[in-house]
Amino acid sequence: MFARWSERLIRLSSGRATLVALIVFLAFTALVLPGLAASSAERTGGARQPDTSLFYTAADLYAMAEAFGPAGRQAYIGARFTFDLVWPLVYGTFLVTAISWLAGRVFRPDAGQALGRRLNLLPILGVAFDYLENISTTLVMAGYPAQTPIIDALAGVFTLVKWLLVGGSCVALVALAIAALAQRAQGR
Repeated sequence: MFARWSERLIRLSSGRATLVALIVFLAFTALVLPGLAASSAERTGGARQPDTSLFYTAADLYAMAEAFGPAGRQAYIGARFTFDLVWPLVYGTFLVTAISWLAGRVFRPDAGQALGRRLNLLPILGVAFDYLENISTTLVMAGYPAQTPIIDALAGVFTLVKWLLVGGSCVALVALAIAALAQRAQGR
């Protein structure tokens, strides 16, 4: 099943699709993220945020909720249902498309290189864990000051796994770009 998804993504990912995804990603990063970051910092009093942390405990998450205050928590929840529905799709589409396009050039399907061709699934998992993080932190913020057992503990794990997968996707993208350039230089 995963092999079929991966191969379908490789077939759908062209240089043009990758370029469009890159342009959307860069435009969103340059035009949307700075304003949202400033607004978020203002509304939450500059307190540490779950999504920009590598890892945090349930106690850390409740401390963030307390530091945000009622208005900050509402703003945080609002951002999860606006910006954070779109942003994972933007970065995920770029990473999936770019990795798929490069993996299709670097690894041949008939040469026992299936694992390399499956690297395009990493960003999909990263996006899934981003959404799990958003759901769990939203539930904690919405219920605060009441405790949200299990969900509060899983939130930090979801965040850590998200960053590992997204970071791994970026490493895979750079490695594939270098491999593609090396193959091109050798005349493949």
